[in-house]
Amino acid sequence: MSHLRRLSLVIAGWLLMAPVALSAPALPGAFIDDLERLQQRLEAGEIDAVSERALAQAERLAGGNAADRWARALYLQLAAGAAARADDPAAAADHLLAAREIRGVEAARQDRWQRDEARLRLAAGEAAEGARLLADWLTRHDGEPRDRWRLARALAEREQWNDAADWVERALAVTPEPSEAQRGLAISALRRAGRDDAALALLAEGLGESRDPERWRQAAALARRLGDAGQAVAIWEAGRRRGVLEDSDDLRRLIELHLAGGTPARAAEYLEEALNAGHLEDSEAHRRLLARAWEAARDRDRALGAWGAVARRSDSGGDWLRLGQLAHAWGRHDLAERALTRAHERGEDDAERWLEAMASMDAR
Repeated sequence: MSHLRRLSLVIAGWLLMAPVALSAPALPGAFIDDLERLQQRLEAGEIDAVSERALAQAERLAGGNAADRWARALYLQLAAGAAARADDPAAAADHLLAAREIRGVEAARQDRWQRDEARLRLAAGEAAEGARLLADWLTRHDGEPRDRWRLARALAEREQWNDAADWVERALAVTPEPSEAQRGLAISALRRAGRDDAALALLAEGLGESRDPERWRQAAALARRLGDAGQAVAIWEAGRRRGVLEDSDDLRRLIELHLAGGTPARAAEYLEEALNAGHLEDSEAHRRLLARAWEAARDRDRALGAWGAVARRSDSGGDWLRLGQLAHAWGRHDLAERALTRAHERGEDDAERWLEAMASMDAR
């Protein structure tokens, strides 16, 4: 059974439970008896018959005295219950709208029907009107936590992210343990509204017990977006230790985070281990990334060794040039001369200028 179908049936139940003869003006006994019989028939499943009778009576009573108007409102309530039972929340909402617009209906009953109409509008996909009615009702009532979640979801569906985030925060305030669906809605709304700190805090709650890799990725991405690369790395490391972030893309992302987070040596260690174990493709691109990681870590021997391996493999002028530049900067003149000569042979014009500079220095 769909969520909307269940919601329609729940609202139908609420409408059925409402006493048919509450408050003034007093109704004649014939009306009370007829309304009670119709309610019993509706509870027994005679949906079409009850709907037809209730709407006919409502039409007949239009324009009457105060008692007639009150009876008409109650017949329309029954018609709304029948429509909800028939899985027609839009028609049910229209009947409630007609009922609460009748002059003389008590304010408390109009207010209750507004809430039910709002829920029905949302169930019918009329998000704008449903959200408007429910937001107005919630300004006067605490309501149930699910009312706040319904409103937040309706606003999110309309991409009204700031309003959705406001209602998400109000819903979270009265929902100690949100469901996964509620948590997902909250995180999405908070992120879209630019409230990344709140979204990250929500993502981090119970993260250690989560086996959902996407949740771990989102938490790390949010931390990175907030400028906390160290926290992003810590989240990713924890997810990897728990066996959640295990595939090659996750490993590559962890390496990139270490590079961005100022721990290039750790990135190089992960990358070297993965290449040697076959967990990442032993490609020129990965080997070049390894060389850059050791270079960023200022590990001279490993950086020069890695750049040498890349240059020999690719025989690219650019790779030989980089090896030569580093070797020159780190005082490895023989290696620098060999690498720059090779770069020059491969068409790198800058290599010739580096060789000339080295020769000038040697001449001094």
